[in-house]
Formats: sequence, C-alpha cells, structure tokens
Amino acid sequence: MQHIISVKQLEDKKLLQELFDFATKLKKLSPVEYPKPLQDKIIATLFFEPSTRTRLSFETATQRLGGKIISTENASISSSNYKGETLEDTIRVINSYADGIVMRHPETGSAARAAAVSKIPIINAGDGGAGEHPTQGLLDVYTIYESKGTFDGLKVGMVGDLLNGRTMHSTLQLLSMYDVEFYFFSPKSLSLPKSYLQILKKQGRKFTELYGWDDALKHIDALYMTRVQKERFKKAKDYLAVKDDFILTKSLTRQLKKDAIILHPLPRINEIPPEIDADPRALYFEQARNGLFARMSLLNHLYS
Repeated sequence: MQHIISVKQLEDKKLLQELFDFATKLKKLSPVEYPKPLQDKIIATLFFEPSTRTRLSFETATQRLGGKIISTENASISSSNYKGETLEDTIRVINSYADGIVMRHPETGSAARAAAVSKIPIINAGDGGAGEHPTQGLLDVYTIYESKGTFDGLKVGMVGDLLNGRTMHSTLQLLSMYDVEFYFFSPKSLSLPKSYLQILKKQGRKFTELYGWDDALKHIDALYMTRVQKERFKKAKDYLAVKDDFILTKSLTRQLKKDAIILHPLPRINEIPPEIDADPRALYFEQARNGLFARMSLLNHLYS
C-alpha cells in the first residue's frame, strides 16, 4: 500500500483495528516518546483547496514522527498550476524534493492521476466535491470506535449535504463493513447518491432516507452532522433554499439518547449552534483532535 488514494484501501477490519490501536497508544504517550519513522524524511503538503484541520494535522503528524514539511496552502494560485502546468508535471517535480505528498485537489480522480506518475507515496487529503477523503473517514470511525468500543449494532444518523459530502462518503464506506443501521437526513436535492445506496443494499445494511427531522433521532447512537457546502452550488438561491433545513437545536438534542454522540467534520456554519458545545455528547472537537493521531498512525504504517 504505497499510496492512500481511496477509502477502499482501508476496508480491512484487521488493518483498521491496528490503526485504531496505534492511535490510542499515541494518545497516551508524551511527544518525546513518539516513534520517529519519518526521521530524515520530508513530506510535501500540496493543497489546491483551502484547509485548516487536514493540512495542519498532517503537518503536525509529520513533525511529531520526526519528519520535516514543505508546504503550499493555495497551490491553485501560488504554484505553477496558475501558469498552466499539468498536475502530473507538478507531481513529477515534487518527487525530486520530498519523500511523500499529501494532496487536496478540487477535481475528482486527481489523487489517482497523481499516484499514476509518482514514485513517492501520495495521500489523498480530499479530491473533488463528490470524491473521497479517506483519512477523514479513518478519523471519523476511530472517534466512534473510541467512544462506543464497537460498531456492530449501532444506529448512525448522517445529516446535511449527503450529495457532495466527500467526508460523509468515505466514513459511510468504512462503517458499512459492520452491522450498522443508517438514517440519512437531508434535503431531497442533497440526498445520498444512489451508488452508495446500492452498496448498502448489496451488503444487506438497513437504511432510512428522511427529508426532515422526525422521531428517528431517539434511535441514534452517533449523529454525524455536516454543513451544506455553499461552494458546491452554482446558484446562490439554490444554496439559500436549503442551508437551514437541518439545524441541530437544543430541543432536538433532548430527543437523542443520553449516551449518543454528536460528530461533525468541521467547519460548521450554523447547523450546530455554539450552545450545543457544552453538551457532553458533542465530540466534534475531540474528533478533530483525533485527526492528528489517526494520521500519525497511518503515516507510521506507511513509513515503518
């Protein structure tokens, strides 16, 4: 597994458990105790789209494991891409400077294109609006596992932009390996692509599509909220028509189980009001913290 391009590469229960266990081990160590598999290695973070959590957690993970970073935060305008250089040529050049590339790109399939010409590992940090984000999927399922200790028998609610949510798509694919029942809450125009529903049907997973809040909330063990992504809409009026359809109010949280957890890949806009942050079931900031340890675990797996 030289490259991490698709979440499908992580669809192995034994591998996931190893990554979870190592992430948990790392969380218990002090930074001076971390292993150094990236000693004397340089990782390039090549981001053609804005990022805070993914880029910074990968850069921190690299340095915690002994490596060094070269980085471009806005490669679409600050690199040779702006001058018309192809992605393939950019990747070939960076191969001369680094020992691995963490890349985010707005085009679906761009990570696979990069891997096809790269002699060093490519890690997909998000490709395309409806593409994949495998390391986000990894940290999401790790957070659920850390809280619940298992996946089997859980009821997971996924809320918001299910059409364009690459984080949602990657997390869903990993969870679908287990005996999980899904509830999909979304505006009809942003419902989950049929291809994912077909995967669930093939695997024999139960799921329910919902276009408004209802009493299904009382069944949920893990509620995964997402924002409606303004940047994926061509017309502002289409965004405005659905952006407020699923807001998790304090009254709605009263319908959730006492031991339910609330997740969000962040950033949030208005779908989770700040007043929810004090709820002990709100784990989205711990989820973001887990991104560091999940990515450290994955880098250690790749470079050890």
